[in-house]
Amino acid sequence: MAETQEIEELANKIACAARKSFLELFKNGERFYYCTFFTTGEGHAPSISAWSWEALTREATKQAIHSDRPAPEMADLIKWSYADSPYYCFGEENFADVYESFAKRPLIWTLENGEWHKELMLRLQAMEIALNMLDEEGLFSLNQPRDAICITVEIMPPEEINSQMALRLNNPSSPALQQWLVEAAE
Repeated sequence: MAETQEIEELANKIACAARKSFLELFKNGERFYYCTFFTTGEGHAPSISAWSWEALTREATKQAIHSDRPAPEMADLIKWSYADSPYYCFGEENFADVYESFAKRPLIWTLENGEWHKELMLRLQAMEIALNMLDEEGLFSLNQPRDAICITVEIMPPEEINSQMALRLNNPSSPALQQWLVEAAE
């Protein structure tokens, strides 16, 4: 029971911070196709990243100027890269309470085998619940139809669990999810 309460409290804090960040981001009116919470295998507090079709065109053109690749090829390379997005760590200032809550949690690398995995899964579950909460509010259909955007919780570097969470967070027949599964999933 205590663990369920911990997960819910953490999920609520994450959702509150992410709601502020995504609402601010979505004011730009761009059509988003990818929004993610990303973390590490150590289960650090999540950050957000996102891609819109407009941002992808701008960034691919910009990066192509400084490389030997044409913009369309560059777009294919960065399309699902949380780190290459101009919206990497967007609204980070809204996550102060989340960072504080994660800092109060046990340090994963100090836990024994089964305990570190349990703690990591608790954190990932809280992130997934937070995204589900925002999705149920209709947040991800503000600038585009919901099936046109893939929402994810991702461990970096990528792990297989990323695909499992993406499948739970999105309609399985969503074109955006199907594209992410083919182009980016582990």
